[in-house]
Amino acid sequence: MDQFRVVELLGQASGAEVGDVFREFLRSHVRLMITEVMAAEVTELCGAKYGPRVGSENQRAGSAEGKVLLEGRGETVKRPRVRKRVANGSTKEVSLETYGAAQDPAQLQESIVRALVAGVSGREMKEVHPDSPRVSKSSVSCLWKKAGTRFVDELRSRDIASPEWVALMLDGIVLSKAQTAIVALGVMRDGTKQILDFDLGSSENFEVCRDLLDRLVARGFAVSQRLFSVLDGSQSLQKALLAFFPDAVIQRCLIHKERNLKAKLSRRDWGELSRLFKRLREVQGASAAREVLGELEQFLERKNAAALASLREAGDELIALHLLEVPSTLQVSLLSTNVIENSFRNTRRKLGRVTRFRPETDQASRWLSYALLEAEKGFRRIAGWRDLGHLVNALERPAKVKEGITESPAAMSPPFRPTACTPAPSRPINV
Repeated sequence: MDQFRVVELLGQASGAEVGDVFREFLRSHVRLMITEVMAAEVTELCGAKYGPRVGSENQRAGSAEGKVLLEGRGETVKRPRVRKRVANGSTKEVSLETYGAAQDPAQLQESIVRALVAGVSGREMKEVHPDSPRVSKSSVSCLWKKAGTRFVDELRSRDIASPEWVALMLDGIVLSKAQTAIVALGVMRDGTKQILDFDLGSSENFEVCRDLLDRLVARGFAVSQRLFSVLDGSQSLQKALLAFFPDAVIQRCLIHKERNLKAKLSRRDWGELSRLFKRLREVQGASAAREVLGELEQFLERKNAAALASLREAGDELIALHLLEVPSTLQVSLLSTNVIENSFRNTRRKLGRVTRFRPETDQASRWLSYALLEAEKGFRRIAGWRDLGHLVNALERPAKVKEGITESPAAMSPPFRPTACTPAPSRPINV
């Protein structure tokens, strides 16, 4: 199809057909270019077509029908053949580099991975690439395994050895009845967030979290001051965290605690409970936070003993951030696990098409790595990030710890936790 013919066809075609005619014109020219490039390579290997062969062991061997990939579609071309003389007098086929390059599936594979990421299933890939020779369900599955492995490597090979880390959030996301992933999210001094790593297990237990933290520390995760951490109240996560960062300041998620208390109270008391928790999220400083916490105890003491015991179990961990006397702007992001929960919401959107996670394979790791990296693309700095310097200063270790003086066992013992029948004293927290 020459340029004059394509102009004629474009003039005769309707608006809907113009694109098809023009694309066919481009494909025909690309096929011609591939044929010319292969012919040039044959000339380089064998010499001029009708000239003498001087010092060349290669000879032309006619042509054969071949297939090349153009924009993910298989196109038929005439490929020239070259054979080479070997020691015993016979010949063997010589592979043309240009023909191999024209068959390179990298572009098609990239297109398939983009389609999978966008939500196209392996069974529907044939509809996206109807003329492509390598889009069977098994081929797409093998391609996704390779791509998914690259996602895992990308997530776990990133450099996280930096003195800029301030906070760490740990939380679990349930993938199936047999698999739960614990995910670690870090916050730096400039307010940026990053998915650090994850580990898979049957539940949100101590061993899985310990393995996750052990891998993070081995990769260089460390803090120059005490670590600030927000947890949802899981004792397994807290125990594992304190095993690696014994002086960490742990803030209990207020949203989880409010939800737990509502489950123990009558619905008519939810309004007052929400009002008190809203005040607790808004007040600034230790004295104001202790005042609101006292009001919460008085309210629950009149309503439900189990709810009162649950509140006292958390104790000062509910106001750990307040006790550091930092600006209240930081409380928007650091009084709850919403920062990591929001990333899970976006992660579940990507995982929604997986109907069955197979624990006997690395399927969950591949999909979760991809989904977490996709969710991370939408990350912004935490609210109030400009005030993180105040938090870093408040987390500085005491001078005697910096100088290497060991504290007494009593000073390092866990804080007192009152029971439901014991008045809650003003117990200290590790701040």
